[in-house]
Order: sequence, then C-alpha cells, then structure tokens
Amino acid sequence: MNVISLQNIEKSYGTRLLFKEVSMTFTTEKRLGLVGINGTGKSTFLKILAGQMEADKGTIERNGKASIYYLAQTPDFDAKATLLEAVLDGNHPRLQMVKAFERISREYRQMQESVKDDAKISRNYMNALEQMDQQDGWQVEQEARIILSKLGFPDVEQKVAMLSGGQKRRLALGQALLYPCDLLLLDEPTNHLDEDSIDWLESYLSVRQGGLLISTHDRYFLDSVCNGILELSNRHMYQYDGNYEEFIALKADREAREAATEEKRRQFLKREIEWVRRGALARTTKQKARLDRYEKLKNMEKTRRPDQMDPIALKTRLGKTIFDIEHLEFYFDERPMIKDFTYHVVRHDRIGIVGPNGVGKSTFMNILDGTYEATRGTIGKGETVRIAHFKQELPEFDEDMRVLDYIREDHSYMVLGDGSTLSAGQILERFLFTPELHGVPIRKLSGGERRRLYLLKLLMSAPNVLLLDEPTNDLDIPTLEVLEDFLDSFSGVIITVCHDRYFLDRVVDKLFVFTGDGHIEIVHGSYSDYKDALDESSGSKRPFYMPNDNIPANSKAVRAVEGGEADSDDSVDNQSNRVDTLGNDNVVASDETDTFKEIPKKGLNKAEEAEYAKIMDELPKLEHLVKGLDVMISQVATDYEKMQSLMEEREETQTQIDALTERWMELEERL
Repeated sequence: MNVISLQNIEKSYGTRLLFKEVSMTFTTEKRLGLVGINGTGKSTFLKILAGQMEADKGTIERNGKASIYYLAQTPDFDAKATLLEAVLDGNHPRLQMVKAFERISREYRQMQESVKDDAKISRNYMNALEQMDQQDGWQVEQEARIILSKLGFPDVEQKVAMLSGGQKRRLALGQALLYPCDLLLLDEPTNHLDEDSIDWLESYLSVRQGGLLISTHDRYFLDSVCNGILELSNRHMYQYDGNYEEFIALKADREAREAATEEKRRQFLKREIEWVRRGALARTTKQKARLDRYEKLKNMEKTRRPDQMDPIALKTRLGKTIFDIEHLEFYFDERPMIKDFTYHVVRHDRIGIVGPNGVGKSTFMNILDGTYEATRGTIGKGETVRIAHFKQELPEFDEDMRVLDYIREDHSYMVLGDGSTLSAGQILERFLFTPELHGVPIRKLSGGERRRLYLLKLLMSAPNVLLLDEPTNDLDIPTLEVLEDFLDSFSGVIITVCHDRYFLDRVVDKLFVFTGDGHIEIVHGSYSDYKDALDESSGSKRPFYMPNDNIPANSKAVRAVEGGEADSDDSVDNQSNRVDTLGNDNVVASDETDTFKEIPKKGLNKAEEAEYAKIMDELPKLEHLVKGLDVMISQVATDYEKMQSLMEEREETQTQIDALTERWMELEERL
C-alpha cells in the first residue's frame, strides 16, 4: 500500500539549500535506511514526511487511510507519568484504552489498600476489564511491558521524572515501536542502546509489519533490517535497492560513472575555453548557441562529493608507561561498579569497552582521565601521556563563534606523521566541513555537525591517548569512515566505549567486557568474534579468549572457556582480572604457574643514559617553542614577510623535534 508520495520537493535552511528535486513513493513493504552527512537535511526530510515541517517547493500526496509515526531525537513526556503510561501515550484508540485501564487499575488497587469501598471506582474497573477483553487490550499491555524490558526498563511503574536524557530517548523508542502505524520514521534509534538492546531491536523491526524509514549511522543495523537505502548527498536524493552492503557496491558504480562524466565535461570545457579565448563573436545563431553551452558547462555542479577525502596520520610520541592499573575498585552508593581490576595499558593498545547500560563504562573512562577518584587501587600514568577525552555530553559553545575560529582557538596547525602540517581550514575540509561552512556561526550547525566539530578540536591538540565515549552517536556514516581511517593510522592508544558494532570491529582488537557485577573480562579479538563465541556457547557470559593470549594451557580459566569446570573459588571472573599483561610482547607465562615474568632487556650504557636524559629535557622545550611560534604565526597573518620567517623557524624546530623523537624511541625501546 502507498503511504505517501513526493514530487520534486525542495527545502532550504536560510540561504543553504538542503535538497531539491526529490521524487519518490513510500509503501508499507519497504524498509529503508536514510544516510548522508550531518547537516544535509536528514532530520528535516523525516519531519516533512511526518507533516511537522513544510517543503519549500513540490507536492506531497498522503494516503488518508494510512498513518505515519515519527520518532524525534528530542522526546517530550509528562514527568509525573509512569513508564508504562508514557509508552502507552498516543492518540490511537487501543493505546488510549489500555492507558485508561492502567490508571483505573491503580485507583482500584489504592481503594483496596485503604479498605474503603467506592462504587464508582469498582464500576469503572469492571467496565475497563470488559473493554480490555473485547478489544484484546491484554496483548497491547503485554507487548508494552516486553518492549520496556528489552529496552532496559524492568520497573514499568518508575516515574519519567527519574530518567536521564538518554533513558528518555529509549522510552520514546518504545513508544514508537508500540504505536500501530503504516510507516514508522526513526531518527537514530540505536543511540543510547546497549548491544543486547540493539540485537533485539534488529530482530523486532525485521519482522514488524509496515513500512520503515530509519536514519542511522549503524551500518550492521542497516545491513540487517533494511531492503533499500536512500542517500542524501550534494543536495540530491539517491535510491538503491538492497541492504547497506549492496548499497556500497552500487554507490561505487554510480560515482565511477559520475567521475567519467565529470572528466568528459572538463575536457570539453577546456576546448570551449580555448575557443572563447580566441575571441569568437556571438554574431551567428550557431556561435551564440556554442557560447550558451560554454556557460552551462562552466556552471554545472561538479560530481565530486565532499566525503571523498584523504586520511590523516598524526605524529605521536608515547613512552613505555601509559596506564598501570593495579587492583582498581570503584563503588557508587555501596554498589560495586569495578572490582579488583588490574591491567597495564601498552603501546598500540586498541581497546573497546562493552556491556549493558549503567554498569560503569563511562565511569571507568572518567577515572582514567582523572575526573573521578578510584575507591581503591592505583593508576600510574606515564609522563608522556597526552589524553583527549571525547565525552558523550557536548561542551557549551560560544554560539556566535565561527567554525574556523573555534578550531584554531588553541591550535592553528596539525602536525602529521610525515612532519608536514595542515592548517585549521584544511583539517576542517578533511572532516567534511566544506569551505562555505568555515565562516558560519556555530549556532547554525546541526547536532551531528557540533559533535564532529568538538571531536576535531580534541584531535587538533595532538593527543597520543584517545578516550572515546560513544563517539559514533549522532555522527553520520561518511564522518565515521573518515574517523575510522584516522584511527587506523593513529599510532597511539585508543580506548573507546561504543555500541556501534561495525566501528568496534574496524577499530579495536581487544575488549573490556563489563559484566554488571563489578568484574571486567578481558577478551582478545573483534567484537564479532566475541559475539560468535557467546552464540556458540548458548548465550554464556563467560569470556572468550583468542589462541595467542599467552595463558597457560592448564589454566582454570581456559578449561572453563573450553567447557570444563573451574573451581568455585577460582572462577572465570576472578581469572579474567589476572590476565593483566595481554598484548605485551615482553611478557611470558611460566609453565608451572599462572604468573607472568618480564624478559630482561639489555639496557643503556652511561653515555646513552645521559643522552636519554638530555632528550627528555630538550623535547618539551622545543615543543613549547613550536606552540609559541604557532600563536605568533596566527597573529601576523597579514604580514607575509614576518609570517614566512616564523614559518621557516617553525619548520627548523620541528625537524629538530623529529630527529630527537626518533632517537628517543630507539633508546626507549631498550629501557
């Protein structure tokens, strides 16, 4: 059944054209994914379909017998309502009937508890029971309770006022799933969901009756749920059949054809320019037509997309010690969030943190960066560690500050791995901020664009340890691909809390699994490896280890994972916190015990020790000098000669830093 048809619709935001010439029909059979760069108008497009916003041009035909439900990113609930009442809140008759029954049932229970009989309440209760029987309301109520449970709300009588912003988003998703409609519009439904909830949501939507249009950055989710993809790119809407994996191949074919067309256009335009420069006069109809064609070719839109950018590789320096975590514990209101966890973070560690919501994942990140203090235990941090912590909550922006000014507020340049530099403007373009956005005030940016800007400012500080707390929330897929390429070439340490399974598979090779009882299980391999192991063991919560973990073959932890029994006082959970040096090439296991011993190193002679100390003294001074030069360069941008002199001095200083860093790393390896 057709639900809504669009014909040549167009929409602008101020002077910024979002999309044009969009024509398509949405039916109850299609489950579509909507992708595109933040700020291109995905949420606006959903609001137009939902009737919450008008298109500037074009026609929209709606089926009067069909219904549409839109899940917005900013839900609004009655704070006094219970979760069950809130999820049943809607103008559909069956939902209103069940919600009324819940209210009347509560009044009836209160009457019974007070031992006072009220004939009106009793009569209302009996009438409500009869309506529930006649209209199959029990099924609706049961489905509401199941949905709430699967989304992490076991107590349906909890008040909405007690929920956080992320929990309200989950509640709004539950309300959307329960509402009977012919076309369901979901805007980033996987945000604030843990891995189990996302798995359940995939299964639920895959068998749900009715049409779907989902704007999401979760590529595995798109692959599993959708049978078509809409791509909003360069002000046009492109339609593809198939899931996300098929979309990637079809998009590559389209862009290859467009690139060939663009090359032909450029070659033809080159010949026309030469003809015009020869002084051709537009006296004849034929010559005038040729000039008109030249102007048309010159003004044609280029087919190159703003998401086609080269990867960035930062220059980083990191010592032997990063984080030495010893017997870490953290309690919240006497509840153990982290219990007796020991791990030594080593160079090139790429760790993903997973587990249900509310078990302490973000808390762990805040302990690492020093925001929170551990209840017990210690964390030793290396002297060379420079942390960039990307948090879920955005900082407060100066809404009138321009995008470019915000990025270069602290750093004007980014130094790359090969010693070259990129200006703030160049970095903005690499992260998909087109030149016309550089002078735009921050207040005009979308939520996703703000998160991208915040992330980029952190990266401009040249960190060597990245703490990323849900970095994929509200980021579009092209930005995620740029970020993933950046992280691929990042030579420092990455620790990320993330629910995006594709991102985890791409970026990390080790997991910290928070079990919910305070224990943290260390798992080697990708997230998909871990999930496959859980599936094979029929949902077992025991950790999965890769073959090269350097765990003794007779370890009780290994026997438990492989199906044997571990002693009750030496469980898998207890063993997991003892695997504290996995991935360290300088650690070996004893044949007799489960302990680990360091391989002795040759060390440095006295001359080398003196050289090492001198380098450690010189490097901070030179790096401070570079920062000062950057500030001076930004202040003399209009004085070319002075700026050129400062740039040369900066380049010479950077060359010294590079040479000392290379020697420092040679000596550091032998310590």
